Amino acid sequence: MSVDEAAPRARRGGGAGASDRPVVATAQGRVRGVREGEVFAFRGIPYAAPPVGDLRFRSPRPATAWDDVRDAAEFGPIAPQPVLGPSGPQHRPMSEDCLTVNVITPDLGAVGLPVMVWIHGGAYYVGSSADPLYDGARLAARGVVLVTFNYRIGALGYLDLSSFSTGDDVFESNLGQRDQLAALAWVRDNIRSFGGDPDTVTLFGESSGAGAVTTMLTTPSAQGLFQRAIAQSSPVGSVYTSQTARVSAERFLRRLEIGQDAVHRLRRLPPAALVEACTRLIVESSSREPGTIPVAPVVDGDLVPEYPLTAMARGDALHIPLLIGTNRDESMLFRLLRSPIVPNSSATVQRMVERLGTPEALALPAGYRGYPHLRAALRLSTDAAFRMPTIWAASAHSRFAPTYMYEFDFTPPLLRVAGLGAMHGAELVHVFGGAVPYFLRAGATASGRRLTARIQQRWTTFASLGDPNPLGVQPVWPRYDVESRRTFVFSGKDRVVSDPHGELRRAWGDEIIAFR
Repeated sequence: MSVDEAAPRARRGGGAGASDRPVVATAQGRVRGVREGEVFAFRGIPYAAPPVGDLRFRSPRPATAWDDVRDAAEFGPIAPQPVLGPSGPQHRPMSEDCLTVNVITPDLGAVGLPVMVWIHGGAYYVGSSADPLYDGARLAARGVVLVTFNYRIGALGYLDLSSFSTGDDVFESNLGQRDQLAALAWVRDNIRSFGGDPDTVTLFGESSGAGAVTTMLTTPSAQGLFQRAIAQSSPVGSVYTSQTARVSAERFLRRLEIGQDAVHRLRRLPPAALVEACTRLIVESSSREPGTIPVAPVVDGDLVPEYPLTAMARGDALHIPLLIGTNRDESMLFRLLRSPIVPNSSATVQRMVERLGTPEALALPAGYRGYPHLRAALRLSTDAAFRMPTIWAASAHSRFAPTYMYEFDFTPPLLRVAGLGAMHGAELVHVFGGAVPYFLRAGATASGRRLTARIQQRWTTFASLGDPNPLGVQPVWPRYDVESRRTFVFSGKDRVVSDPHGELRRAWGDEIIAFR
C-alpha cells in the first residue's frame, strides 16, 4: 500500500459543503467561510472577548454573540509583537483584540472527523496562526479538521505580574495558557458544526507551542479538552517558579520606569511600549542568563500546580497518548539567526553550564568530543534546551500512557552543504505540507514530497487512533520505553533506532537538570 493510498480520504459533504461561501452556526453566531480547493476555511472567529482595557492581564472572558452572519474569510489581527524582518508580522494588522480561531475542514457534511488543534511557536513572544508555514489545507485534506488560533504572547501573555495584585487591581498568571484553554473549550462546543469530533482532539505544537502542549498535559483544568498530544521540539523544562517570574517582572517594570506600587499603569500604556520593553528584557535576560527566557509558563500553584517534568514523573499528567520528539540539529537555527534565545556560541554555552553550577552539569562538557569548539557546544545546547527534556518527559510519560518518540533527521542538500543540518523547525514544512522556501527544498523536491506524505500520514493516523501506525505501513513505530528507548527516525529512509545518542544521554543521566 502506498502512502497516498493509505491516507484517509475526505468524504465530500452536501448541504452547506456544496457552497463556495458556506455558512456554519457556532454558539456565538453564524459565520461565512470560503471554499479553497478541497477544503473549507473559516478564519478570524472570536473565541473570547477582546482582552483590552480592564481585561488586560486578566483571564479570557466569553466572546460576545452576534446577530448577522459574520464574514470568516480572513485571519484576524495577530497578537502584539516585535517586527523581526522583511517577512515578519508587519504585513498583518496587530491588535490586543487577537483571540480568534481558524478552522479548515475537508467536509462540512461529515460526522466525527478527528480534530487537530495547533499551537504556534515563537519563543512565547512572536508568531501567529496566520503564518503561511501553517497553511493546513493539505493536512486537512487527509481527513482531519484543523484548528489554529492566536493567543496572547510576550508581556501580555507570559509575563507573570500576579505577585503585584491588590484587592482592587488583579493580575493573573499564565494568560497565554488560559487563552489556549479557552480556544480548546471553543473547539469542544463548536467543532461538530465543522464535521469534527470533540472527543477525538489532538493538541499539537512546535517549539514554545510544544512547550505549551507539554505544560497543558500537567494542567488539571485541561482534562477532557483533548485526548492525544503531539510535541515537536518542546522546551519542556522552560517553565519557571513564581520567584523566578517575579524577578523578570521587576526587571520589566524597571525598564518602563514604573514602581511596584504603580503596576496599574501598565493597563494604560500602548501595546507597542509593552512589546518594546519585553523584547529588550528577553535579549538582556537571554544574554545575562543563557538558557532562560523571561516570558514562559509559570508554576503558579493554580493553573500549573507543579513543574511539568516533576508532575509527569509522579504520574500526575493527563494519561493520554503522546507523540514527542526533536530535530537532530536544533541549535543551528538559533546560530543562523543569531538569536540569543538558545545559547549558540561556545562562550554562551559555557556560561549556561556554569550558571547551572551543579557537579552533574559542570561535568557535562567532558561528554562532548571536541568541546569547547562550536560544533560540540551546539550539540550540548541542543541537548540542554530540547533533546534531554524531551527524553525525560517521554521516559516519565511512558510509564503511564502510550508514548511515541521520534527524531527528525532530514536535511535538504543545500542545508547540508551549508552545515546547518536538521535544525529547529525544519519538520514544519513536512507536517503542514504548505509552501516550502527554496532553501529547504532545493535539490530535494522528490524526497521531500515523499517525506511530507509519510509524516502527514503518521500525524493524522495518530490523531485518529492514538497510534501513529497506519495499517500495513512499514517500519512499525514502537512505543517508547526506558528499557529499549526505541525511537522513530525520519530521514531519507525512515528507520527505528534504539537509544539514539545513548552515550550522551547516559552522560546527562536520569536526574532532571532544570533552569528554574
